[in-house]
Amino acid sequence: MKGKQIGVLARELDVPIETIRYYERCGLMDKPERTEGNYRVYAGAQIEQLRFIINCRHLDMEHEEIRGLLKLRAQPPRDCGEVNAIIDGHIAHIDQRIAELRKLSRQLHKLRESCNAVSSLDSCRIMDVLGTTSTVEKRSTRTVGHPAGKAATRRRLRRVS
Repeated sequence: MKGKQIGVLARELDVPIETIRYYERCGLMDKPERTEGNYRVYAGAQIEQLRFIINCRHLDMEHEEIRGLLKLRAQPPRDCGEVNAIIDGHIAHIDQRIAELRKLSRQLHKLRESCNAVSSLDSCRIMDVLGTTSTVEKRSTRTVGHPAGKAATRRRLRRVS
C-alpha cells in the first residue's frame, strides 16, 4: 500500500492532523485506506482533494460551497458556469461581511468618541452606552444571498443557545 500517513501529510500541508480527520468525518474528504495496523494512508487523489479543500478554506468558503466545487470537480460540466456561480455567491457573502464590519467599525469609533477624557468608571460614557441595549445597533446575523447562509445562521444560533 503506497501513500502517506496522516502525520506526514499534515506536516507537508501545514494543517493539524485533527483538521484532516474532521474533513473526513464531515464528508468533505473520502475515507482513506488503512494499513494492517489501522493507520490511515492517503493516495495521490486524496492528497489533491485535501489540498483543494484547504485552499477553499483559506478563501473562507463554507463546507457546502466546497462540496459543490468538489462535486463539479468529480463530474465536470461542459463549462465553468456553475463554478462561477458558486464563486459569485461567495464574493457576495464576503462583500456583505465587509459591509457589516465597516458598519461595526463606525459604531465602535462613534462609541469611542463618546468618551474622550479619562474619568471615573462611574461617569464613563462607553460603559453607559453599553449598559443600554437600545443604543447599540444590532448586527445582522443573516447571510443573504449566500448558499450556506441558512447553515451559518443555524451554527450561530446553536452557539448562542
